[in-house]
Parts: sequence; structure tokens; C-alpha cells
Amino acid sequence: MTKRRDFSEFNAKLEKHIERLPDYAQRAQEKLQRYFPPADEAGGKPQQNGRTQRGPVSPPPAPRRPSAPAAFSAVAGQVPAVAEVRAKWQRWNEPSAKHQRRVRRTSRVLTLWVLVTILFGVLTVLTATGLLGGAVAGPEIGQAVFSGFATLVFGTFSVRTGMRLRELKKVELPAAPSGPPPLPAAGSAARGPMERLAESEASLRELLKQLSVPTSLGTTAVPEVSVADARATADEAARALRGLADRIQAIERGRNSAPERERSALQAAIGKLREQLDDGIEGYGGLVAAAGRAVAASSDGMVTSREALTDATDRLAGLALALKDLG
Repeated sequence: MTKRRDFSEFNAKLEKHIERLPDYAQRAQEKLQRYFPPADEAGGKPQQNGRTQRGPVSPPPAPRRPSAPAAFSAVAGQVPAVAEVRAKWQRWNEPSAKHQRRVRRTSRVLTLWVLVTILFGVLTVLTATGLLGGAVAGPEIGQAVFSGFATLVFGTFSVRTGMRLRELKKVELPAAPSGPPPLPAAGSAARGPMERLAESEASLRELLKQLSVPTSLGTTAVPEVSVADARATADEAARALRGLADRIQAIERGRNSAPERERSALQAAIGKLREQLDDGIEGYGGLVAAAGRAVAASSDGMVTSREALTDATDRLAGLALALKDLG
């Protein structure tokens, strides 16, 4: 008869180990953290219920490199030679420039066909009348026929090319949008003011566009005459300011080539022109601010901002006139 085994002692030991399982898990977690950093340092997932939920650690993202056009634009803004090459390339690819080149090529081809047609026509007349080679015989007749056929063929080419040239000259191309003028070199005293002018021009263009939009009643917040006057005055002032910036750059080039004893006087002239340029940019900004107030007040019908836009336009017109007198 087989003796029954007593499992009570085994059950007691098993229950004891089960009760100590949380302690075992805590120790295992502490040992694991010795080899792996915590979640907030290693980029793991946040802790949940006191335990760290780790995931695959992805490598840090590689820094994005600027695209080729962006890098070229940055270089073009700092190197005058690169900016000049870029401007020439843009002018070469303009639709009007392409059209003009097409017209010139067609005109040259027409001239070629006309000259060849005249040449074969003269040869045909000389051969047919016997002035070339004496009496008209068999070979001369064949030569006359060939010359007449060639005259007909090249005459057809001339007519078709002439019609093509006439059609090209009738084509009216839309005015190419003028891009922003190139900025001065990075080290020029006119670089900062011209950057601010470009930003102010973009802001004013958008504000005046908003003022030109009619309301629900079919009227605009500001009379169209005032908006057109502000736009024309801003364009004139921008041209005057860019002319002043060109003078600064010319003096800077002369300063760099002048003897050392004369550079201080040229530098003083540059500083004076820079002050005038800053005043002009500030006046242009006043027009932008007045246009912004007019847009903000267009909903409640305030008249004061409209008058401020007119006053700012008048002040900017006077400033542009003064800058033109300086030039």
C-alpha cells in the first residue's frame, strides 16, 4: 500500500514565495535600470502605475539641410556677383525675352529664304534667256527648270516664314510681374533699411488690397481715389529710397578704393545718408500704420483713420519729393 504524500508544507512554501513576488519584481526593476536609463532620460514612454513602459529608442532626427534653391537664394543675397548672374538668368527666362528671341530667329530665317529665292530667281532668268552659257540647249533647259523649281520652293518658305513673323509680332504678352529688386550686400549700411522697406511694401500692398474690397453695401471703406493716391505715393517714395540706397553703395565702393586718409570723410557722408534713409523708412512705416488703422476701422465706419491715411499719404509725398531733390 502506497503511502500518501503530505503537500501541506509545499503549499506553505509556495504561498510564501507568491507573497514575495512584488519584492522580486521591484529588485528586478532596480537591476534593469542599472543597464538602461530611466524613461525621461532615454526617450522612453512615460511611467504608468509605477512601471516604466519602454519602447524602441529611435535615433535622433538628422538636421534638415536647406534645399538647393534656398541655399542659392541665401548666397545670392550676400554675393553681388551671384546676385547679378541670377538676375540675368531670370531676365533670360522671362516670357517677353523668349518671345523677342523667337521673333529675331524668325526674322533671320526669313532673310535667308528671301536671299536664296532671289539667287535662284536670277539664275532661272539668266538660264532661260540664254545670258548664261550662250544658246539655250538641253542641259541649259534642265538647269533652268531646276532653278525655277528651287525658286518656287524657297519662295514658299519665304512666304510661310513671313506669315509666321507677322503673327509673332501681333502677339501681345502680359506684363511680366516685376520681382523685388535685389538687396544691397550684407555688409552695406543700406542693407538693413532696404530689408525693412521690402517688408513694409508687402504689408502696405496687402492692406491697400483690403481697403479696395467693397463692403456688403457695395462701397469701399476708403475712397478708391485715396487708395490709388496712397499706392502711387508709396511707389514713388520706394523708388526715391532705393535711389538713396544706391548712392550709399556707390560711396561705399569709392571708400573701399580711396586712400586711407580720405576714408573718414566718405564714411561721414555714408552716415549722413544713412540717417536720411532711416527717416524715409520711418515715414513709409507711418503710411503702413495709417493703412492698418483704416482697415481696422472699416467695420465701424470711423472717419478719423481715413483722414489719417490721407495725412500720412501727404507726408510721405513730401518726404519723397525731398529725397528726389537730394538726388
